[in-house]
Amino acid sequence: MKRVSRAVLASIALLAPTIATFAATPDATITLSGGSVAAGIGYTWGEGTLLFQGKSYPFNLKGLSVLDIGVARIDGRGEVYNLKNVADFPGTYVAAGAGATIAGGGSVMAMQNHNGVIMHVHSTTAGLKLNLSPAGVVVTLKAPLDVSQR
Repeated sequence: MKRVSRAVLASIALLAPTIATFAATPDATITLSGGSVAAGIGYTWGEGTLLFQGKSYPFNLKGLSVLDIGVARIDGRGEVYNLKNVADFPGTYVAAGAGATIAGGGSVMAMQNHNGVIMHVHSTTAGLKLNLSPAGVVVTLKAPLDVSQR
């Protein structure tokens, strides 16, 4: 019983900053589209747009996952939290979430990068896909930032 309680408390402590942002007002929003293919280890790719302080910033994303099966077309939208400067948006996001899709459906995933920026992504997919593990996603801006945006 003690071991279970400690594990539950540790999990809550790790996820608390991400969960707390669900009630907050987002600093930015995103839209994205892409694809995913997997047979054990999966690869995801796509592109999107960050809308931050009235400006649009196109970005690319790519990532790997494990314990992933299927092929899917992904379209999504989301909210971005803890973003004070657009230069903090790119980076490697570590994801915590699970979703399953059969002939259309969706999933929700929370991801955080090394700058503390958190994305909540709500995706709709087409195809057959099952994702049962954390995944990492690398986000890069398509156009370099000018000096005033850093």
